[in-house]
Amino acid sequence: MPGSANEGLHRRCECRTGGQMVDLDDIDELRGMDPAGMLQRIAELPQQVASAWEAAGKLDLPTGYARARNVVVLGMGGSAIGGDLLRSLVAGECMVPIQVSRDYELPAFVGADTLVIACSYSGNTEETLTALHQAEARGAMVLASTSGGTVLAEARQKGYPVYQIHYKSQPRAALAHGLIPLLAVFQKLGFVSDYSSTVQEAVETLESLLPEINEEAPTSRNIAKQTALLLFGRLPVVYGGGVMGEVAHRWKTQLNENSKSWAFFETLPELNHNAVLGYQFPAEISQKTVVLFLRASSLHSRIALRYDVTAEILTRFGVQYESIDACGRSALSQMLSTILLGDYISCYLAFLYRVDPTPVETIDYLKTRLGRS
Repeated sequence: MPGSANEGLHRRCECRTGGQMVDLDDIDELRGMDPAGMLQRIAELPQQVASAWEAAGKLDLPTGYARARNVVVLGMGGSAIGGDLLRSLVAGECMVPIQVSRDYELPAFVGADTLVIACSYSGNTEETLTALHQAEARGAMVLASTSGGTVLAEARQKGYPVYQIHYKSQPRAALAHGLIPLLAVFQKLGFVSDYSSTVQEAVETLESLLPEINEEAPTSRNIAKQTALLLFGRLPVVYGGGVMGEVAHRWKTQLNENSKSWAFFETLPELNHNAVLGYQFPAEISQKTVVLFLRASSLHSRIALRYDVTAEILTRFGVQYESIDACGRSALSQMLSTILLGDYISCYLAFLYRVDPTPVETIDYLKTRLGRS
């Protein structure tokens, strides 16, 4: 395993900067395009992880929750990705099945032996609220994670345990408050082993990585800025296997929301059974695509081999790719360090497109339009 962030995050393809109009080393210019402070929110990830772990450790849970036979995490967008990351992280040790539901309707199996965790940063997500009410009607055990809104009000009224998020940001920027409390809850219920030292190692890994990829680190030695330049004007497709699968998912959504850019993700080994056949046509799209491989030392050896063979196939079809290795010893630190890198890349790419990374105007329009019906 790489011993430092420099060693752990290296690139196997040369980045072509081209001569963009935005100077990613002009810190004043970057901050001027970031009035809501997305860069600062990204930089606060290590502190988020530490504070979320401490706060969740104080959460009181009914003893009966430990008897849950399955868990369903309700959420949408940035409030749901924590459930995906948790499921991926603990898949090898947790004997309780976990499902993430992004829908109005609950799975039919949900009942009295199900722990339903309603995650909504705002507390007003209509899909989550609808499914939550179904969970109540079916007698499920309920836990809420929210900053306020209807979810918080109903949880207090009905006596459900609540992890209240006090961190003020866009939901996607409060990632640690989506993932870490879930991990703490699973530890409290005895579903997973003690993660205390693992969380501490993840915080230390993030803190060591930050000065290498934040806005103050020059492009010449900043992999986040270099990768953003590579993606400018291109179609990013993110590949990940094992614990990197949901990290690839996170990269895709951050490129959508922060960069306002098209982006897609695929997971290994599944993509080897379909996606590899789609590299030929349309040729003009292949020429504009960059595939990003997210690697980690914790991956199964056969998945690591599939990365290499898939890269060979991409080369055969003239599709550019980039490989990025996670840093950190544990799977958790590898996931979080790669997420931190992806968040910075998405922010720098937004600046290259001369857009503010924070607003989500199209989503706001969609919610307003739906509210009229």
